[in-house]
Amino acid sequence: MAQEKCQLLIDGELVNAESGKTFQCINPANGDVLALIAEGDAPDIDKAVNAARRAFEQHWRDMDVGERGQLLRKVADLLRERLDDLALLETLDNGKPLADSKAGDIPGAAAYFDFYAGAVDKIHGDTVPFPGFFNYTVREPLGVVGAIVPWNYPLALAAIKCAPALACGNTVVLKPAEQTPLTALELGKICLDAGLPPGVLNVVTGFGPTAGAALARHTGVAKVTFTGSSEVGHKILEMSAANLKRTVLELGGKTANIVFADANWDAALNSAVRTIFLNQGQICTAGSRLLIEESIKDEFVGQLVAKAERLKVGDPLKPDTKMGAIVSKEQLDRIKMYIELGKEAGATLLTGGREPEAPELAGGYFMLPTVFDDVDNSMRIAQEEIFGPVLSVITFEDEDDAIAKANDVKYGLASALWTKDITKAHRVSRQLESGIVWVNVTNVVGPQSPYCGYKASGLGHESGMDAIETFTRLKSVWVNLSDEPHPWADM
Repeated sequence: MAQEKCQLLIDGELVNAESGKTFQCINPANGDVLALIAEGDAPDIDKAVNAARRAFEQHWRDMDVGERGQLLRKVADLLRERLDDLALLETLDNGKPLADSKAGDIPGAAAYFDFYAGAVDKIHGDTVPFPGFFNYTVREPLGVVGAIVPWNYPLALAAIKCAPALACGNTVVLKPAEQTPLTALELGKICLDAGLPPGVLNVVTGFGPTAGAALARHTGVAKVTFTGSSEVGHKILEMSAANLKRTVLELGGKTANIVFADANWDAALNSAVRTIFLNQGQICTAGSRLLIEESIKDEFVGQLVAKAERLKVGDPLKPDTKMGAIVSKEQLDRIKMYIELGKEAGATLLTGGREPEAPELAGGYFMLPTVFDDVDNSMRIAQEEIFGPVLSVITFEDEDDAIAKANDVKYGLASALWTKDITKAHRVSRQLESGIVWVNVTNVVGPQSPYCGYKASGLGHESGMDAIETFTRLKSVWVNLSDEPHPWADM
């Protein structure tokens, strides 16, 4: 599909960017050009927002909720029907193993549309007892939602944002990451094929400082939902303030994966490897800090390194590949920078820290699974989000020390702990400062459960029925049950 030209999707039509500009979409596994992508900017965002507003007022807002649910269910069905094609596109665009795209990314996106298709007729208010009045609340859609998604799970994260927004009766302008725009455009086409009216979901490809910023600033947008770095999240919040639009920000993470001496070793070991090396470590909730009890550190880490070194890093299209390509040269260079910072700070590099030597991988962006020992929690590799396959091993003395070190970062997206002591598990969970806590498991998410972060990891929440609150506004209606005039005005 080299040199294919991909256009913007606005008001149900594929159109060129107003400027006529395009940019290259690169396969990170070999450096080949996959397609030329229309470079949307402020005028294109304005067209998309206007189209979304028309679709909101003329079609989507007042559509029968049963019909709306059926349309969203059809989107889920089409995602599953086109699994093979979408998974291949995601892997070519992102660099992740094809097996992961097939098993996780595409079915996960379909699951979100399924869940919210079933939620459309469960969006309701309450009645409030008040003498002399019938007071009730209703939940109404906001209007146009701007959704800005990153490159690590392009289709799944688009679904996490678009499915609840659409279920609540909003229309959407979706801005995918410039590195991975292909499956977002396919999602837009699938929505049209499913029967969603033109303009309900618009897709504008382009760059963050131009198209993304225009979407965040646009006064016709009622809400922005963004997933990405904390630094960009702050900018999104500032730009959204122009019309006090609502914002949901799912930002960075530095997950502490705490392993106590009484843990189930086999389960904890396998999960410690998976949580940091899955998706090449490009996950907000990756367990990038392994907090390990001192008494078991040497044996546990020795076995972990052995497992890491057996992971196959290579062509993401091959079935035995466990780790594919890093999404871009820019991201690979960032990972390399942090590896050098770790060495300079005095951490011990146990394995990895370099690109694989296989000649067939020379044209792509790859990094071996990397493990640092002797990491102090104050080091930058322990404090800053690397977003790559780099694990920092940090020891702790006791439960209090583990909790203190786990919480001693600016982030608070997720944490995990491993113990056979159920009392300890609940006690520690209560004290961990993160929106998600996993006990004897890692990286479990789904449409049924809210996804939220503490501290610098975010603002608001996504997923679950809790997301309905963030994609609607609450109206309180008062009905006077008395015919008597109010005495205040009596003269």
